[in-house]
Amino acid sequence: MLASPIAIDIPLRQDPSGKIRVGGTRVLLELVIHAFQSGETAEGIVDSYPSLSLADVYAVLAYYLNHRAEIDTYVQQADAAVERIQQETEAAYPPKTLALRARLRALRNNSPRSTS
Repeated sequence: MLASPIAIDIPLRQDPSGKIRVGGTRVLLELVIHAFQSGETAEGIVDSYPSLSLADVYAVLAYYLNHRAEIDTYVQQADAAVERIQQETEAAYPPKTLALRARLRALRNNSPRSTS
């Protein structure tokens, strides 16, 4: 029998900007959830984000599985905010990809090729 009652702290914290981060790291909750939804294991997530501990990742995933609707809503809102910011940035600074691609092609065509 255990000497003390079992209680698991969920290693999630909200930063001043409202983002939810895992443990004492800067890793965002949505990054962990996206990795998990893509089929990544807890160990694989720790490999991708070495600042996370395996115990924290398992605790976050357990919390997610028990509060899926709430976390999915948060992740969708975070994704929408990222998309909105990306669109605003692209509108403010329109990409000049065609001109950039043409310059890169010209540089590539004019550069000497290495023969090693």
